[in-house]
Amino acid sequence: MGQYTAPLRDMQFVLHELLDVQAELAHLPTHAGLDTDTIDQVLAEAGKFCEEVLFPLNHSGDQQGCHYSDGVVTTPVGFKAAYQNYIKAGWPALACDPEHGGQGLPMFVNNALYEMLNAANQAWTMYPGLSHGAYECLHAHGTPEQKKNYLPKLAEGVWTGTMCLTEPHCGTDLGLLYTKADPQVDGSYRISGTKIFISSGEHDLAENIIHLVLARLPGAPAGTKGISLFVVPKFVPDANGEVGERNGVSCASIEHKMGIHANATCVINFDNARGWLAGEPHKGLNAMFVMMNAARLGIGMQGLGLTEVAYQNSLAYARQRLQMRALNGPKAPDKPADPIIVHPDVRRMLLTQKAYVEGGRAFAYWTALLIDKERSHHNKAVRTESAELVALLTPIVKAFLTDNACEATNLGMQIFGGHGYISEWGSEQYVRDARIGTIYEGTNTIQSLDLLGRKVLADMGAKLKKFGALVQDFIEQEGVKPEMQEFVNPLAELGDKVQKLTMEIGMKAITDRDEIGAAATPYLRVVGHLIFAYFWARSARIALDKQATGDPFYQAKLATARFYFAKLLPETAWQIRSARAGAKSLMELDEAWF
Repeated sequence: MGQYTAPLRDMQFVLHELLDVQAELAHLPTHAGLDTDTIDQVLAEAGKFCEEVLFPLNHSGDQQGCHYSDGVVTTPVGFKAAYQNYIKAGWPALACDPEHGGQGLPMFVNNALYEMLNAANQAWTMYPGLSHGAYECLHAHGTPEQKKNYLPKLAEGVWTGTMCLTEPHCGTDLGLLYTKADPQVDGSYRISGTKIFISSGEHDLAENIIHLVLARLPGAPAGTKGISLFVVPKFVPDANGEVGERNGVSCASIEHKMGIHANATCVINFDNARGWLAGEPHKGLNAMFVMMNAARLGIGMQGLGLTEVAYQNSLAYARQRLQMRALNGPKAPDKPADPIIVHPDVRRMLLTQKAYVEGGRAFAYWTALLIDKERSHHNKAVRTESAELVALLTPIVKAFLTDNACEATNLGMQIFGGHGYISEWGSEQYVRDARIGTIYEGTNTIQSLDLLGRKVLADMGAKLKKFGALVQDFIEQEGVKPEMQEFVNPLAELGDKVQKLTMEIGMKAITDRDEIGAAATPYLRVVGHLIFAYFWARSARIALDKQATGDPFYQAKLATARFYFAKLLPETAWQIRSARAGAKSLMELDEAWF
């Protein structure tokens, strides 16, 4: 059923050679004592868990799926035991606050862990993944009592969490939600309503499930300004903080889905359930955005993990599968045909996967490092700038990495040919599992609108200019070196084009807001490639410097960088042309003429 090996060597390259996290840690007081060896040991142990415990359950979990009966959800065979091993090893607490039982490691370490978890078994990983988001939300907005009651249990992993936003009649437009919260004399609330598409909403892995629920107070303003956030546990904690009485929360059904079969996607009914306000009244969406943004970054890691495992299995198959002879003559004359890896188009597909996963790893790990700098850098100005960059990058991490995952997993199935289309080889599962990443936690179109409308045009490009300054610094440093021309010149050219494109769209949008909607999706692809080009150019610089060592790792890194600039970056040309084409061709057709 395929294979998965944790890509520790490339993880180490990104963390220690590209990002130099050891130097960065010196400026983060909460992590200053962490060293390179400890980081590598943590990731190595995580890799073993993913390879030996989670990956063997991926295919069987997909085939078995979750089972629902009278409100009870049973996960596939082996999932519960794997989860118990996960919490015994302390993995849920990795990046949690030591004050609440956490280990206090940086987000970039946690990010690397989640790449491996998702590559090994995305459906299983969604159970603890959502819990970490719930932890982050309550850590930021919970009351002291809520933090005391819930954070240690979430950090330990014995309780899990969900986010309950979507309702049958509303998805992205949360201003339309109906779920209500009636205040009680004891300070609690009675929550009533139905939420759908709730990942991990009911299961048998943990003793309690903590739902974070958006609902309306009586007399609340209409729209998103009238939404509040509530903590609604499946079992209400007793006086000792342990599992108490059953709350009015029930699972009405689970969805039958295209992919992620082993994760329970639930319809959850709240029937006069007891809940407690988290954060301020009518400010629930602001509080929930902590969890939503964590989820969006987490979904980017799902895309990255699936790209990695699809690449590994495609590569193994391409080395073994014999098909025809190489166009320039036999490469394996002792065999009846050559392995398909000799063919140029198979190499195009493999290198696309490789370039997307290694570029995505650099981008995602850097974003996680920025979160660490936002939270604990000793310099306030650095914290502020890091926060602004994280806000800019979050929709790109989510959308660009999951779009790339859809392409990479489909390429994997193409490399497998007919074997890829049948379930026993495992390739088609990655295609199905990857597809949800472009949809949930705000579709990729929503991410594109967020990037262009809120993160770029709303502040006149100030956040984008901060990233542009990093690119410009690199160009000025490396642009005069002959060996870097093939990387720096296209990077500089694209940077100029992004600046001009942004100004052009901004000017058009002054008179027609539809111009933003028409340009948003291609615009995100272009900016995503600008980020990838920046990191591939930096990676090429390191590989050039290390060529003399003779290490094939650096030779492969340099060759992949050249492929990226030659074959993938040119996508930006037609995406820019599409973005510039505007809204007219989209909007001039009368609705009745479709």
